[in-house]
Amino acid sequence: MAVYTDVSPEELEAFLSTYEIGRLRAFKGIAEGVENSNYLLQTEAGGFILTLYEKRVNPADLPFFVALMEHLAKRGIDCPQPVRNRAGIALGTLAGRPALIATFLVGTSVRRPTAANCAALGAALAGLHKAGADFAGFSRLNALSVAGWRPLYDQAAERADTVAPGLSALIADELSVLEAHWPAGLPAGVIHADLFPDNVFFTDGRLSGLIDFYFACNDQLAYDVAICLNAWCFEPDGAYNQTKGRALLAAYRAKRPLTAEEIAALPLLARGAALRFLLTRLVDWLNVPPGALVRPHDPLEYLRKLRFHRSVTSPRDYGLLEGVDA
Repeated sequence: MAVYTDVSPEELEAFLSTYEIGRLRAFKGIAEGVENSNYLLQTEAGGFILTLYEKRVNPADLPFFVALMEHLAKRGIDCPQPVRNRAGIALGTLAGRPALIATFLVGTSVRRPTAANCAALGAALAGLHKAGADFAGFSRLNALSVAGWRPLYDQAAERADTVAPGLSALIADELSVLEAHWPAGLPAGVIHADLFPDNVFFTDGRLSGLIDFYFACNDQLAYDVAICLNAWCFEPDGAYNQTKGRALLAAYRAKRPLTAEEIAALPLLARGAALRFLLTRLVDWLNVPPGALVRPHDPLEYLRKLRFHRSVTSPRDYGLLEGVDA
């Protein structure tokens, strides 16, 4: 989340007049994240989140996101719900950008996840994958999977070494490996693709909801698991915490078994997930719009994670206990 597009009170009040959520009382920009412009709204009906879609979000994908959040909620997943206007339409236009109002989800994210948090996340991720199994009528290609990484690299290659010496060559080498060996044919379905700790809320120690579905897509389910291992199981010093990995994986497998092929592919999927976030963070780091209220994430965090994954010799290195589920 971030603010790239300013909205005047007059524009916002005119936009809200088409909804049944009362008059505007207050609104403020939300600075976290790097993708869309987000505002916290307070109206006579309560709190809401207003999102204006920027950058990597294709407007043609927005109906997928709206339908997915509504579908998951019907399947018992706690997530924000799109607010439809008086005409029954969820998506509108504000300040020249596609816009959506969604319900405000109560809870707080954790900055330093514990093993218990990781277990809760693993169970929730498996629940999301199962809930999405019958999501029909919509599909969305993962534009940030292996086929999309080289175009990102091409955007950053010339300046990558200004961020870290030798970074351009390391990424080029990794791309060649992953493009040649990326797994195919694993169980697939709807994935979140961005389930970082700041997109997961807890209340009184219990996982209370999932937010930010704007990278959700159809892809291999185990890739989503690999993204979460990267996001949840590393310590601030860059060390992988096997206890957290074991908790996440055990809780996930208890709700959705992993196949032998998924388990064998996990190290390569984790490498790919690390490279994906290294590349998008690198592009963002090198291209922050002037004057944007935005905090770009450090790409070198994911360089350190990638180096760990390159040293992995077995899925057991992630805390995966022996045995195959399916």
